[in-house]
Amino acid sequence: MVQVYFDNAATTPLREAVITRIAEVMKSQFGNPSSSHSFGRLSKTLVEKSRKTIAKYLNVSAGEIIFTSGGTEANNFILKSAIKDLGVTHIITSRIEHHAVLNTVKQLELDNSIKVSYVNLDAKGDVDFNHLEALLQTEDKTLVSLMHINNEIGNILDLKRVSDLCKAQQALFHTDAVQCIGHYKLDLEVIAVDFLTASAHKFHGPKGLGFAFLRKNSGIQPLIVGGEQERGLRAGTENVPSIVGMETALILAHNNFETEFEFLKSLKHYFIEKLTTEIPNIAFNGQSNDLEKSSHTLLNVRLPLPEDKAAMILFQMDLKGVACSRGSACQSGSTKKSHVLEAILNDEDLQKPSLRFSLSVFNTKEEVDYVVDVLKDLVNA
Repeated sequence: MVQVYFDNAATTPLREAVITRIAEVMKSQFGNPSSSHSFGRLSKTLVEKSRKTIAKYLNVSAGEIIFTSGGTEANNFILKSAIKDLGVTHIITSRIEHHAVLNTVKQLELDNSIKVSYVNLDAKGDVDFNHLEALLQTEDKTLVSLMHINNEIGNILDLKRVSDLCKAQQALFHTDAVQCIGHYKLDLEVIAVDFLTASAHKFHGPKGLGFAFLRKNSGIQPLIVGGEQERGLRAGTENVPSIVGMETALILAHNNFETEFEFLKSLKHYFIEKLTTEIPNIAFNGQSNDLEKSSHTLLNVRLPLPEDKAAMILFQMDLKGVACSRGSACQSGSTKKSHVLEAILNDEDLQKPSLRFSLSVFNTKEEVDYVVDVLKDLVNA
């Protein structure tokens, strides 16, 4: 049976070079990076080299990169520490953030009686900047938390515009960049975000490893305490093979950036054209069909099917060998509709089945053709 993997926003397959590099490190560099002997020093050297590489690509200092178990931990670390250590009493976010942000904010609101404001969104899911600016007109110590690229509809946020607004009002700015790092280039010397989070498995690196960028002298204190690892900000023995694997994945992403960006943009354009041509009345959610306003890796489509045919759509796709999703992977198995689509669609459109297709450099036009044929058969059945 044909197998097509179009769920790269959930996780990406590892590149062969990443697997090879991780295996090499696991075999030869097993020392604890905190040990003072030669085995430990060799492992420590690998960790610090990886840190410097990541910092270089973001144009920040190595000391501003803290390794974590992934994006969820990094988001929790920053948001909770902002309340605990920085005196933040007001968080501005949106209703289409990843649950790693939304659920953390909800918990902070309940436990700390902080004020939470949700910025308005338009029908495409874009931030209302006039409303954001109005929300920033406050005496409260404020943190803005808005993701760079939405993981369901692919909308791209203008980070520079948000960071400038925050700076003008002395507000802190955190961005969940999990769907960005490894796919876009960011210069954090130009874009004055205070905090940023990333996850290796979204750009062909290993699962269970990510990082937090904390602007120098931020005042953030450790959330996980114990040893003095990660500048004393994140206790626990570093996962050396995965850290090196993440570095390798990021190096390859940057070395092949232009070629892979153009390939994926072209593949997404082909996908949009095929869907539009083959399935009349198909619709696209958010800005996902705009190649300039959305990520080249994400496409969210709404099928012209009634509600009674929506429930089994993923099962039917899976039977045909197609891996895709109806939203974030963290909601897998849930009967709830996508919180992102609930925030931007009307009731009628929300009842129609929507599917998220997320692409990688390992996908092909032939796979797109197959998926479109499967969708066409389902719509016409």
